[in-house]
Amino acid sequence: MFPANAQEDDMQREQLESAPTAAEAWPDQIYDLLKQHGVRQVGLVPDAGHARLIKRCLADNDMKVVSLTTEEEGVALAFGAWLGGEKSVLLMQSSGVGNIINMLSVAIAHRTPCPIIVTMRGDFGEFNPFQVPMGNATQACLEAMGTLVKRADRPEDVADTVNATLRLAFNTYRPTATLLGQRLLGAKTFGK
Repeated sequence: MFPANAQEDDMQREQLESAPTAAEAWPDQIYDLLKQHGVRQVGLVPDAGHARLIKRCLADNDMKVVSLTTEEEGVALAFGAWLGGEKSVLLMQSSGVGNIINMLSVAIAHRTPCPIIVTMRGDFGEFNPFQVPMGNATQACLEAMGTLVKRADRPEDVADTVNATLRLAFNTYRPTATLLGQRLLGAKTFGK
């Protein structure tokens, strides 16, 4: 065997070993959807549930990733992006949803697309009792403010759900959200 072929074989083996399983591929599917929908700005408060998606967005020179001080700044970012002719998305954890409730009135009043992708806490298998109240209220709070909410709890549902959320936002000019459940993300634990 020639050395070049051995190198190619090693590279292919590494790619297969590092390739995400179907259950892990959903962040890449979301990234692909953001590209397909022409999203150029991504507002976020750093979150482990979105880590892979955030890395993909940061590596993309056509996307501007803005780390927010607090989640409501993301609604303002979406408003400014839309006024400037660009599409945006807001990535957050469910614990931050309470911070955006008042700001959603801006997106509603001005008919601004504001797609939000929320990783859930306080849901399936939660260990932290302080996450539970907002986790249980996330969907109801968003819907009370006029946000169209969809939920994905299985990897095979993520792409269709996020695609529907993005289409609804950009076609109906309003806030929309996909909730990514803890069954999908896995329950967090302290320590071991």
